This record gives sequence, C-alpha cells and structure tokens, in this order.
Amino acid sequence: MSCIFCKIINKQESSEILYENDKFIVIKDINPKASVHLLIIPKKHIASIKEIEQQDKELMGQLILTGKKIAESKNLKGYKLIINVGREGGQIIDHLHLHLLAQQICP
Repeated sequence: MSCIFCKIINKQESSEILYENDKFIVIKDINPKASVHLLIIPKKHIASIKEIEQQDKELMGQLILTGKKIAESKNLKGYKLIINVGREGGQIIDHLHLHLLAQQICP
C-alpha cells in the first residue's frame, strides 16, 4: 500500500508518534499551520469522509473523543478540530484524519 499514513501505522515509515492505541495514532503535522498542529489518524484505512459507512459511526465518534483527550492532555484551553474532504477541501493525503490545531499558551 502506498498510503503514507498506513506506512506510519505499520512502522514502515518513521514518524514521531505522540499517542497510539488500538484504533488511532497521533503525529505532528509536518507542515504545521499553528503552534500545535497534530494529526489524529484512524488505523483503519478510509480514504475520506466521502468513504465512511454506517459501520464507521463508532470510529468517527472515537476520533472526536480522541481529539478531545489529546487536547486535554496538552492543557489546551481552546482548539480547532478539522477534517478536510477531497482535494477541493484541502485534503492532501487520501487517508481520513483529524487535524487538531491550537496556539500553545504557556501558563
């Protein structure tokens, strides 16, 4: 499979994995748009929101909850969760992922 995220998930490509469980990995975006820009990536390969099925609804809920968990672990007061859909929507990699963006404010 040529998907870079699948290669990272399968440890065929290196990346700094900040969090991992049986369903997701979290890595830093290599082209950050904010001081905190993380990618929450399902281990199940789904190309895009356009490809999700009814059976993926639990995974999608867990995706959002994982974003919340990561934000809380980083003590982020506010943040954005973004899913880009299709090239026209800014999606560059054909593997569903959630962007977590925030401006890090030191306490």
